[in-house]
Amino acid sequence: IMFRTTEKSSMWDSSDRGGVQANQYGSISNPDPNPVAQDEHFSTCFEDMVAIPENINQVFSFRKLWAFTGPGFLMSIAYLDPGNIESDLQCGAIAGFKLIWVLLLATIIGLLMQRLAARLGVVTGMHLAEVCNRQYSRVPRVMLWFMVEVAIIGSDMQEVIGSAIALNLLSVGRIPLWAGVLITIVDTFTFLFFDKFGLRKLEALFGFLITVMALSFGFEYVLVKPDQGELLKGMFLPYCAGCGRAQLEQAVGIIGAVIMPHNIYLHWSRLESREIDRNKREEVKEANKYFFIESAIALFISFIINVFVVAVFAQAFYNKTNMEVNALCNATGSPHTNLFPLNNDTLEVDIYKGGVVLECFFGPAALYIWAIGILAAGQSSTMTGTYSGQFVMEGFWNLQCSRFKRILLTRSLAIVPTLFVSSKDVQHLTWMNNILNVLQSVQLPFALIPILTFTSLTSIMNEFANGLVCKIFGVIVTLAVCAINIYFFVVYIMSLNSVVVYVFAGLGSLAYLCFVLYLVWHSLIALGVSCLDRVTSRPTVLIEEQSEHDS
Repeated sequence: IMFRTTEKSSMWDSSDRGGVQANQYGSISNPDPNPVAQDEHFSTCFEDMVAIPENINQVFSFRKLWAFTGPGFLMSIAYLDPGNIESDLQCGAIAGFKLIWVLLLATIIGLLMQRLAARLGVVTGMHLAEVCNRQYSRVPRVMLWFMVEVAIIGSDMQEVIGSAIALNLLSVGRIPLWAGVLITIVDTFTFLFFDKFGLRKLEALFGFLITVMALSFGFEYVLVKPDQGELLKGMFLPYCAGCGRAQLEQAVGIIGAVIMPHNIYLHWSRLESREIDRNKREEVKEANKYFFIESAIALFISFIINVFVVAVFAQAFYNKTNMEVNALCNATGSPHTNLFPLNNDTLEVDIYKGGVVLECFFGPAALYIWAIGILAAGQSSTMTGTYSGQFVMEGFWNLQCSRFKRILLTRSLAIVPTLFVSSKDVQHLTWMNNILNVLQSVQLPFALIPILTFTSLTSIMNEFANGLVCKIFGVIVTLAVCAINIYFFVVYIMSLNSVVVYVFAGLGSLAYLCFVLYLVWHSLIALGVSCLDRVTSRPTVLIEEQSEHDS
């Protein structure tokens, strides 16, 4: 069976046993033959703990909010990585302002999923990877770990691509793309040394990088002066007049780019740096409240930054043709005129072309400020990706891996294919970025389904388990997001027009769907569809059989 559950025990038993606080994770058992003590946390790369102000009886306290502030902004950086920025600018250039409501909807869904991840961590004291390690049997646990690692490596590659393009633009081509890829190895290690100065200083660094992005893309927004009426109409009117297949695919791409699977595994890993006594209901409720408020503020800021990018390209470049852009770039003496063929096809942009087009229309300052924003996005996302990998490996395998080894492994896996492609031209990097967006989208079920499953189990969450409305909404959102992203994958594969690709994609899709259905089946059991559970009548025997099997 998939889940191992013992008899329901109170999460707030404050009695001590031999000087050790009573196990608050009693309802979560470990499938490994050599279990780790349930009340011990895996060590993370942060040892600092942030104290929460006490004896404040107000309904809302800014002092407490400030103490909880930090993890949500770290999480929000995944909503501002180079893959998201490219999706934003393509959205504006292809659909104008018409799809901003999709971006808003995707951000709200992302907030709700992050809320579930935070609640799971606050209540149990463990992040999603650790709960998966204890709740899934060996085979699905290994498969989940592999899928999440693939998502992390794919995200890391996008961040490498974004940083390399930014360095190329800032140096006016003097730093070739392949050199920019290599530079990202060094700068990642450099930035990660900042955590030696303390947790709050590292969180301040992430806040600074978000500020750089806000100022950079905000400058472009002010420079272009988008139509505010059209912007608000596109944000709150869920309709896309005159849209075709290209706009539909772009809408699907927005959802795939915004909701990142590895980010759900990362969230509580940063929340555990706050001192919360989970033996006290009031502290658990309070932590859930403030973490949600902080996450909402952080994602609101990320949404505004994303809107800046969409609006700039919607106002300036929507319905522009290659011929128009070529003529203007030629008139301004741009060396990149050859990027835009002499035809009347609609302009297609990416991160690199976006900077070039901004320079042609608004001058060199627009290009440099754009590149600074992209560089900040790439560098901040690189660090969050590294931390995600660290916690996923520790959670799924109980392994303690140094940051140096972790960075060396994931960054090597990300850089080798990127370096090969970057030795050709920027068009190949854009092609790879599109593939990585598809890769990220098909990994989403392996984060959404487990988080919905575990937060619905009263044996894990006790009184904080999802209610009926939350369960229904969670199921609808999870199924909708998974269906949308599977559609995105199918459309992309069909566009390749290769029989060999069709065959391999078909075989891979069959295995993929089987695993997703397996997770869905057990998720439905957790949600209360007991008729699907073949083993409820003899759980003790099965647990003993599984224990003997593991041994």
